[in-house]
Amino acid sequence: MLAMWMRCISVALVLAAAWPARADDVPDLNVDPVCRGIAQQASDPGEQGGPDLAFARCVKSEQAMRQKLSEEWSSFVPADKANCIGSEEGGLASYTDLATCLEMARDARRLNK
Repeated sequence: MLAMWMRCISVALVLAAAWPARADDVPDLNVDPVCRGIAQQASDPGEQGGPDLAFARCVKSEQAMRQKLSEEWSSFVPADKANCIGSEEGGLASYTDLATCLEMARDARRLNK
């Protein structure tokens, strides 16, 4: 468990050092692994469309969320972007999770004012 936390901290420090080169753009995330996991959960033969349709829907949804993020990207605080991008690159990447992280950070900041 400690090794995992140390790895996460190391990744965060590396990302923080590389942050200026990435601050202006929504990151390019590989959503295939998370969508494949969702599709595997849809492997019930009774489900309409099955895993292939579930995968396609997931990728389409993630790309729509990326588009939404690109429109709102400049409204998020750079420190929150760095933190949330680091959490996405450490596990299964998802634009939906990235958006949720950024929105929660923004809302918490507003509540603290």
